[in-house]
Amino acid sequence: MRIPKKLASAWLLLCSVCLSTPALAGRSCDGKKVTAQIMERGLTLAEKTLNSLNASGHKVVFLARAGQDLSKYGVRYSHLGLAYQVDDGQGGLTWRVLHKLNECGTSHSAIYRQGLGDFFLDDLWKYEAVWLAPSPQVQENVLQLLQDPARAIGMHHRPYSIVSYYRGLKYQQSNQWAIETLAAAMEPDVTSREKAQEWLNIKGYQPTTLALGMLTRLGARVTEANVAFDDHPNEKRFTDRIETVTVDSVFSWLLGSKLISPGTRPTLVRF
Repeated sequence: MRIPKKLASAWLLLCSVCLSTPALAGRSCDGKKVTAQIMERGLTLAEKTLNSLNASGHKVVFLARAGQDLSKYGVRYSHLGLAYQVDDGQGGLTWRVLHKLNECGTSHSAIYRQGLGDFFLDDLWKYEAVWLAPSPQVQENVLQLLQDPARAIGMHHRPYSIVSYYRGLKYQQSNQWAIETLAAAMEPDVTSREKAQEWLNIKGYQPTTLALGMLTRLGARVTEANVAFDDHPNEKRFTDRIETVTVDSVFSWLLGSKLISPGTRPTLVRF
């Protein structure tokens, strides 16, 4: 596969760690090949995101992508990661993303550390990214956690459901892991998922409520290994109210909190 010359340097810079991760890490599970066009678009978006982050002066941001079309649920972005600045080993700086991924075709998950190139190397629903920077003190707290391998995965729970209940402990989805990890970074006493969820509740986090009817729930549960609803309270599940963590609800919460500096807004990056 030939890579356009204008993207060759971006490939070397942005995918410097992707060879250390599984070939399908962070990509869709539909069996589609990564075409030259998909690669070019993903790397271009990664390069633009890198330039945007480098120009920002920040060390840590919440970084999201639009991997799936969730517009019928009123949700714009599907996946959230913690992006942070690191030494590139050549006297400069670059960015890495720590995020949680579902293992294709299973109800399990794992934590991955990837370059921006691999983070966007997918057949995305929309080739756009959005990032939001927390306050300098929050950035410092999160960076310290991300630099500690044990703490960085401390909130990880392997059983996965894409619609896990936001106050549940049976499953954990990607966006839920990200904000529970934020809680662990901000409060030393947060040493469990239960304590992380309590911290988030105290800080005012509110989930997205998805209106999923019985037939939709049944069809998803039968055909998809990574979808489960049995962790949701019966009084909500049987009235078609599925409360889960989305990028949109996380950003809405952050923008109304004291975790970001006054006047801070999300930064949109498009292909």
